[in-house]
Amino acid sequence: MAEPLLAVEGLVKRFGGLVATDHLSLDVREGELHALIGPNGAGKTTFIAQLMGELRPSEGAIRLSGVEIGRLGTAARVRMGLGRTFQIVQLLPDETALDNVALAVQVRHGHSFRFWRAARRDASLRDPARDYLAMAGLAARADVPVSALSHGEQKQLELAVALAGEPRLLLLDEPMAGLGPSESRQMQDLLAGLKGRIGMLLVEHDMETVFALADRISVLVHGRVIASGDAAAIQASPEVRVAYLGEGDV
Repeated sequence: MAEPLLAVEGLVKRFGGLVATDHLSLDVREGELHALIGPNGAGKTTFIAQLMGELRPSEGAIRLSGVEIGRLGTAARVRMGLGRTFQIVQLLPDETALDNVALAVQVRHGHSFRFWRAARRDASLRDPARDYLAMAGLAARADVPVSALSHGEQKQLELAVALAGEPRLLLLDEPMAGLGPSESRQMQDLLAGLKGRIGMLLVEHDMETVFALADRISVLVHGRVIASGDAAAIQASPEVRVAYLGEGDV
C-alpha cells in the first residue's frame, strides 16, 4: 500500500498529570476525506494544534508524505503542504474577498508584505486569486469587503484562502459551525468537489455532513481513537453508540 499522506503514530500530549492525547494513531490517504468526530473535550482541538505545530507532542510521530514533521514549526509545515481553516474565521475584515485571497497567493510565492500595495494591482496574484474564489463559490463576490459578507460567505472565503496556499492536506476545523441549512448544503457541495484532489481531515459536529462526505471516520474519546472505519461501520459500532452518541447499554 502507498505511503499515506498523513501518518500519526502513538501521539501523546500531556499537560502535567492530564493526558489530552492518548497514544493516538490515524492516517489520511492521498485525496481522501477523513473525518474526526468526538464529544466536546475529546481532544480534537489539541490534536489539530499538534498537527499544525502549535503544540509539541510529548510522544509519538507525525509524518507528512513519509517525512517526520513533529519538530518543525508551523510555517515549515505550511511550506510542506499543510493548510487549515478555523472554527472562527480569521480574515482581514476591511479588505475585499479578492484582496484576502491575493494576499494568500502572495504569501505562497514568498513575497514580502511590504510590497502589498503594488501587489494589489499585480495580475500574477489577482488572476489565480479569482480562480480560488471561483472554486469556493465566490466568483461574484470578489470585490465585496469581508465585513459585508454573510457568515456563510466568510466561511467560503476562508476555504478559498486556504486553497490559495495549495495545500496537499487541508485541516478543516468545523466548517459547518454557525451555518444555516442552505449554507451548509453549499459548503458540503464545495468539499465534495475537492474530494480526490487534496487530502482532507475534517473535524466536525454536523453528523449529516460527516456521513455524507467522509471516506473514513475516526471517533475520538478522551484523547484516544476508539473506532475507525466507513460510515456504516461507525454507525454500527456499540462502542461509538455508548461513548459518543450517548446511548445506554447495547
